[in-house]
Amino acid sequence: MLADRIHVVYEDDAVIVVEKPAGLLTMATDTEKSRTVYALLREAANRKRPAEKIFIVHRLDREASGLLVFAKTIEAKERLQDQFKDHSAGRKYVVVVEGRVSPEKFTIQSYLAENAAFRVYSTKKKALGKIAITHVRVIHPNPKASLIEVRLETGRKHQIRVHLAERGHPIVGDKIYGSGMNPLRRLALHGAELEFRHPVTGRLMHFEAPVPKSFGGLIRNAG
Repeated sequence: MLADRIHVVYEDDAVIVVEKPAGLLTMATDTEKSRTVYALLREAANRKRPAEKIFIVHRLDREASGLLVFAKTIEAKERLQDQFKDHSAGRKYVVVVEGRVSPEKFTIQSYLAENAAFRVYSTKKKALGKIAITHVRVIHPNPKASLIEVRLETGRKHQIRVHLAERGHPIVGDKIYGSGMNPLRRLALHGAELEFRHPVTGRLMHFEAPVPKSFGGLIRNAG
């Protein structure tokens, strides 16, 4: 059953909001076609009478957890994606990073590019990259690991991971971008809040997903 694998937070005729568990891809890759959130939602939609369609709006990294919205019509998909493009859709993440983070609030801005090995990095050459803006608020600083809240103003690939790593605070569990610890056996990044206007009614929709308890335990042990 779908409910055994993915928690459906909200659903109507135009959208479906789910909470993705860590370890599950949002959509298919060359090496994984079936174990994805999209495939599971599509499987459930195909069983309905009449069958429904599912469209991908945005993504979360495989080892991250949190909220995702999918569309059920092409019109809903386009209207939702327009909100992500013009930054009117809101996304907040709770993250555990290495080291004590300061100051309490700051913004990271750079141009992000991707090399041939699919690793994302900041560049001063505007022609090579796309502008990326990340707002950070420190929730609980500790010498070994800090709990922070991140709000995205733009949504580039690996944006949070790269910005925090380049500042000297890689996300716990992110060996690609320099983390040397992985006690949770996952990326310590969680999509905690999602906000958008309904693509049909225009009503403001706001959803929250509880932060994994393991994040709090990691911070307590890092004190």
